[in-house]
Amino acid sequence: MKREDLSLYLVTDRPLSLGRDIDWVVTEAVKGGATMVQLREKDCDTREFIRLAAKLKEALSPLGVPLLINDRVDVALAVDADGVHIGQSDMPYETARRLLGPDKIIGLSVENMDEVIEANGLDVDYIGISPVYSTATKTDTAGPFGLDGLAEAVKLSVHPTVAIGGMNQKTAFDVIRTGADGIAVVSAICSADSPEKASRELYAIIEEARRSPISKAQA
Repeated sequence: MKREDLSLYLVTDRPLSLGRDIDWVVTEAVKGGATMVQLREKDCDTREFIRLAAKLKEALSPLGVPLLINDRVDVALAVDADGVHIGQSDMPYETARRLLGPDKIIGLSVENMDEVIEANGLDVDYIGISPVYSTATKTDTAGPFGLDGLAEAVKLSVHPTVAIGGMNQKTAFDVIRTGADGIAVVSAICSADSPEKASRELYAIIEEARRSPISKAQA
């Protein structure tokens, strides 16, 4: 995984997709600049999850856009996804790595500074710092980091970092200036009238922020 893969990280959400097929939303987002996709499904059965994952894998592989599966290592294995994203209450990292092997991407959510430090002892590919801001799509997490907390977490982490929670066109600039490698976006893309346009706008904001970033050393 390259750090730039985290730049504009789309996390899918079918209930927020305005009734549109998730593969259409993803394809449009990638046209606009999304650099990584995480398929997150909380309510569908395993057969349907695998069907969706296989469809996205087929669409994304030729484009060189990594597909990660939220939580479900079995689904990732079934479709040969590029990796998984796991939380603190999901399958332990060591077990996920053993099952997936050394070449797959594993991202880990961290919800406080202690977990950032603990993650430094794991060879995860990136950490998701969650949540930066309170958000309706992330209700099972600790209190928000805020920009100052995010900057501190980025500085502490030995891993690439992606900011999760409340990422949109209004927050992206300041978040990227903390030194985070990317933003994980849900509703700002999935619920947009045009996922392609929303992604293009977000990617432009990310690039603008990076032209004068605050490095880890400066944070």
